[in-house]
Amino acid sequence: MMTKKKTALVTGAAARIGAAIARTLHQRGCDVILHYNSSHDSALELKQSLNDLRAGSATTVSADLSVADGVQRLVEHVQTHCAELDVLVNNASRFYPTETGSTQAWQWDDLLNSNLRGPYFLVQGVLGELRQARGTIVNLLDVHADRPMKNHTVYCISKAALAMMTRALASELGPEVRVNGVAPGAILWPDNEPGESEKQAILNRVALERLGNPTDIAGAVAYLALDAPYVTGQILAVDGGRSLNI
Repeated sequence: MMTKKKTALVTGAAARIGAAIARTLHQRGCDVILHYNSSHDSALELKQSLNDLRAGSATTVSADLSVADGVQRLVEHVQTHCAELDVLVNNASRFYPTETGSTQAWQWDDLLNSNLRGPYFLVQGVLGELRQARGTIVNLLDVHADRPMKNHTVYCISKAALAMMTRALASELGPEVRVNGVAPGAILWPDNEPGESEKQAILNRVALERLGNPTDIAGAVAYLALDAPYVTGQILAVDGGRSLNI
């Protein structure tokens, strides 16, 4: 009996963890929709590399998920290219410090809209396609959704709310749609890397005493999306034991 080909949408798929997730799901046989915001060249390069491996298996779409028009653009792309959506990975996110006392209203809106409102309304927009496929949603969280990071209060709020959204949607959308989350720890240093002493201080609090790899996160996402039919409403920390010592 022929197995139906699955389609996966990965937001923020052009680089870093998102690209690793897209590659892993593609290796597992999924066609992939690669969402990006501004990383045009990286997204097209990834699409080409995946299509070289399996012709017609990857498409790209650009959209700013912090605004309603951007979410709608992505929804319309999905509806144009597939009748069913098997996997939605809400990976796109914004991250920067907001020190209490100097936080600007636009920063609140930017972080909450990108990290919470965008994923929620994207789920709502493609819910028919997810239900048709009896699909699954995997949200990318953060160990700091549960344990706060100094000077990143608004970011932590957005990820904590996304964790609750994960559990609430799992309760509401079952049995047709499963919803889970992956909470990375220290995987990649941010673009504005900390100093060497700060890096070492972080790694000293990781039980495995090293950074993780984007493929660690991608493997966890693939497990929840493709290999865990009786798992929903769960958040898997992939952090090398970092959350034990925060």
